[in-house]
Amino acid sequence: MISWIVFDAMGVIYTESDDVCGLLLPFVLRYNPKILRKTFIDTYVQASIGRITSRELWEQFGLGNRYPDIERLYLDTMLTIDKDFRSVALGLREKFLLGLLSNDVAEWSVHLRNRFDLNFFEATVVSGEAMCRKPHPEIFELFLKRSKANAPECVFVDDRKKNLEAAASLGFKTVWFHRIEDDHAFMADVEITSLAGLENAIARIT
Repeated sequence: MISWIVFDAMGVIYTESDDVCGLLLPFVLRYNPKILRKTFIDTYVQASIGRITSRELWEQFGLGNRYPDIERLYLDTMLTIDKDFRSVALGLREKFLLGLLSNDVAEWSVHLRNRFDLNFFEATVVSGEAMCRKPHPEIFELFLKRSKANAPECVFVDDRKKNLEAAASLGFKTVWFHRIEDDHAFMADVEITSLAGLENAIARIT
């Protein structure tokens, strides 16, 4: 029996699947056009597994003198919530417990949940405080420990098949949100192209 619906953030709750290269990199280049792509990626990954703080991230981007204003500007203007998410999630909450399992800078995840009034998750695990990123099994195991759930009771919704495959290997049920193309061979339990179809998709799993 399904008890938990667990959401990825980027590409599911928020519309941009590749927020790092699709949103953050162009934003940073606007203020520091000399930053190297490798430096940018390496710095972001370190922040997303909690090895550096968000302040240190902006400092390594060469923008520490603009912190914290530049961080608020990025988070408050660049990310867009899926138009269906809130109503779908609140409807599902009448039947299920809701979880968040996301690769993100810990401070950013908190800010965005507050900004969009998404503080209704019963369990959250973010890579920046878990010290590891999806698809590493440890982050899914941490969610199970924190939520006190059994994997077969959980439906995990993600737009990345490699993350769904990792979840399925531990026993999670899986929903692929087909927002972007993904040629990974893994087949999720069900596929959706809109969050409006999620409740019917879950019913097909259960």
